Amino acid sequence: MPLFGLTSPGPFFGNKIRAFWNLQILGWLAWFGLRAMSGFAGGQTFDFLVLVVVSAVTGFSLTLLLSVCYRALINRRTILVWGACFGVLAIATAIWAFIDAWFLQILKPDSDTSFTGLLLVAIYIDATTLAAWSALYFAINYFLQLEEQSDRVLRLEAQAASAQLAMLRYQLNPHFLFNTLNSISTLVLLKQSEPANAMLSRLSAFLRYTLANEPTAQVTLAQEIETLKLYLDIEKMRFEDRLRPHFHIDPGVARARLPSLLLQPLIENAIKYAVTPQEEGADITISAQLAGQKVRITVSDTGAGLSADGANPTTGIATESTGVGLANIRDRLAQAFGDQHRFDAQSGDDGGFTVTIEFPFQPDGQARIGTEAT
Repeated sequence: MPLFGLTSPGPFFGNKIRAFWNLQILGWLAWFGLRAMSGFAGGQTFDFLVLVVVSAVTGFSLTLLLSVCYRALINRRTILVWGACFGVLAIATAIWAFIDAWFLQILKPDSDTSFTGLLLVAIYIDATTLAAWSALYFAINYFLQLEEQSDRVLRLEAQAASAQLAMLRYQLNPHFLFNTLNSISTLVLLKQSEPANAMLSRLSAFLRYTLANEPTAQVTLAQEIETLKLYLDIEKMRFEDRLRPHFHIDPGVARARLPSLLLQPLIENAIKYAVTPQEEGADITISAQLAGQKVRITVSDTGAGLSADGANPTTGIATESTGVGLANIRDRLAQAFGDQHRFDAQSGDDGGFTVTIEFPFQPDGQARIGTEAT
């Protein structure tokens, strides 16, 4: 139906034209049946059916014209809508009542009731019918408009959430890229061309792997671990034996879904604040296992430690990059899992820094991962 040019709230209104004609035909068939039964109950003869048929056809046709008028008026100013609608409703009622009274007078010329009396009775019946039809018409349309607005709000909220996730993801990638290119630049300055070329090759592989995913996409934990290994391969060329990563991944959580590149900034921070400052380097351990119905991921290092706000215990100075990275991880977890996630970051009494993440286990039957430590 042309009037239902709005978003469908359900399958019935999936095809608006068909929905209108279904309601129109079924409604007038019901009206015809009620008029016929009430007439027979009042002692009318079968000739009365002719009048009911003519009246139903007239009402059906008039309501089609009303739908065209209402459709043109429904989105205009309220005063104009109601004023014009009452006007066309009064005209339609007068036409219908005149036809009913005229046809009834022709059908029963010997009736004691005058044409004026017949007209008044017809006006009462026809005005009630058209008013009910009009009320139903506007009720359906305003309901559809509310559904359309609700759907639009949901779409906008989804787009806003998607844009925010993309922004958080893109805040992380440039920082990593800068650090990696800086490492390559250092190797070039030291005339270590082979390690520089190898690092560039690994960087290319890493970027191909990560950029293939949408910023708002979720990946399996197995895919995330493979991405971390690519990243660590790049960094190990710089730090060699000073960087000692260890993976302890329970195969049961390898298929768990999480936001892509969620763990990379944690590894990046561990390298920057645990491996880099210490001559002997540091161990970085990434473990993942089930904790009830949730996945628990722990990233820890054996560095000097770092407070949850990103302050180095040696200098007492808070580092902006670390604070941004941890805040982004919290925000991305909140976007992905709402209040069903947990994020804890703390330094140990004897040094080291540990981040623990928990989120609901949502399996994705794609990837697999081994349990061997590296």
